[in-house]
Amino acid sequence: MSAISLRLPNDIEANLKAEARLEGKTQSEIARLAITEYLARREKERFMAELVAEMRTAYSNPEIRREALEIAEDLVDDGLDAIIAGERAAGIDPDEKWWR
Repeated sequence: MSAISLRLPNDIEANLKAEARLEGKTQSEIARLAITEYLARREKERFMAELVAEMRTAYSNPEIRREALEIAEDLVDDGLDAIIAGERAAGIDPDEKWWR
């Protein structure tokens, strides 16, 4: 494992020390976790931005837009029926409110 050095403002260093103490981990473990989570989040954000850009490009094509709407309508009809049937098979009343 390689080592890096970084400078932290005093308040961030204090927060890092406090978090490490609370979690029972080293500062390095907390920093590794934070960096890993940041990199994963950024990768997902880039992927989603690329996906949205591709979808906008495709959706601007009238033929692709029409086909996508047809597929969505089919999925809504068939998908909802399948979900309701699955709930009933599991003994769940799909008409009963599950929220408050």
